[in-house]
Amino acid sequence: MDRLSFETLEKQGYTGYLLKDAPEKIVQFGEGNFLRAFADHFIDEMNEKAGFNAKVVLVQPRGGHPEAADRFGEQDGLYTLILRGRENGEPVEHTRVISAASRCLDPKRDWAKLLDCARNPELRFVISNTTEAGIAFDPACKAEDTPPSAFPAKLTLFLHERWKLGYKGIIILSCELIDHNGQELHRCVQEYVKLWGLEDDFAAWLEKENVFCSTLVDRIVTGGAKGEAPALWEKFGYEDQLIDTGEVFAAWVIEGPQWIKEEFPFEKAGLPIQVVDDVTPYKQRKVRILNGAHTSMVLGAYLAGKNIVRDCMQDAAIRSYLEKTMFEEIIPTLDLPRDEVEGFAASVIDRFDNPYIDHQLLDIALNSASKWKARVMPSLTEFVKRQGRLPKRLTFSLAAFIAFYHKGERSGESYPVRDDPWVLDFFAAHKDDDSAALAKAVVNDERLWDGALAGIEGLEAAVAAALSRIDEVGMYEAMKECAE
Repeated sequence: MDRLSFETLEKQGYTGYLLKDAPEKIVQFGEGNFLRAFADHFIDEMNEKAGFNAKVVLVQPRGGHPEAADRFGEQDGLYTLILRGRENGEPVEHTRVISAASRCLDPKRDWAKLLDCARNPELRFVISNTTEAGIAFDPACKAEDTPPSAFPAKLTLFLHERWKLGYKGIIILSCELIDHNGQELHRCVQEYVKLWGLEDDFAAWLEKENVFCSTLVDRIVTGGAKGEAPALWEKFGYEDQLIDTGEVFAAWVIEGPQWIKEEFPFEKAGLPIQVVDDVTPYKQRKVRILNGAHTSMVLGAYLAGKNIVRDCMQDAAIRSYLEKTMFEEIIPTLDLPRDEVEGFAASVIDRFDNPYIDHQLLDIALNSASKWKARVMPSLTEFVKRQGRLPKRLTFSLAAFIAFYHKGERSGESYPVRDDPWVLDFFAAHKDDDSAALAKAVVNDERLWDGALAGIEGLEAAVAAALSRIDEVGMYEAMKECAE
């Protein structure tokens, strides 16, 4: 079977969109599944629908894997992207050959080629996803390194090379999963300018001519279709070593000046991208609605007999519990336009009901103490502040969290409770407590909640009552009652 390439597709009479040649306007630090199913998909759509006419140079963030980089060359930069999920409640699947990438560089082998990209006057963007640990300042990196190990150090030398030629700066879109990712990357680059004693004129150009954008990214990417690949190759009529898969839903919120839209024509292509002054409310929307809904539901749902998220969505009682939690208790605590957050919540329901993703509840349950604190507690405390009463289901979710950690078994079989040792030690110390004592200990524990729950009137009693009800009728019936 032929490998995917422009020649192979031409032989097949392929009629989908393909871009064979275009200027390399983007350098992307990160060649993995996520950015290829996210940013590069969007760029491919902009090429087709908005005349963006841009190619992306993929770069391994750390390098050292030339055979992986060469795989892109063997396929002319092409790969097949399969997006699966639900839209308006109906299962959908979209398949597209992505032709946005031109090549892939291993910086350990191809450092000179990477610096050549900086000398390209048509370059306008750098996109990065170098993992949460990628944006870090390492003082051991030297300007003489070819290349330095840290991504911000590489970027500093890359930008310095561009400055030496007198070219204008670029737009940097950071996609790492840390708060204020663009600002943090900017700070690290500034640290290298100081450490290496680089020119004052370069430092001034860096600040005036370049835009470091923090961004919020959202798409579940499931990777390379490992078990499906041979069957997919038969279906496509070509071998593709770079197949990527993900969910249909996507959102990219970019914090930066509005003129970015003129150079990144996502609106013309009808893509789910926004340029905003502050990404914080959008992160809050994602954390409170998507992540908060997960955390508020999954611990109880597991004890109620469910194993994956989709099972929860197909149970009328648990789905009702989730929907009422989102629409009646979480959304009222947010300050974004109501129609916007309700639309996002509706998309979350479709995502949770994705027939192609088996999202295990026990996987989501990992480190639930910190997750409940970050994702659910702010909605509970804000609801109390705004409404002057306890939110029924968010309060119950705290009881479900306690029950999950306290019980340790379902239908007579033990399950793993995975968290920081001190959290597990806390619950072990209270393993013999009754509902009232357990609720009192958890609600008032300083280390768990930094004191944020201790002063909420009626919370301790409500949690104790919910724990007692769970013991009396079982978790499923208790959730069902709470959903009414």
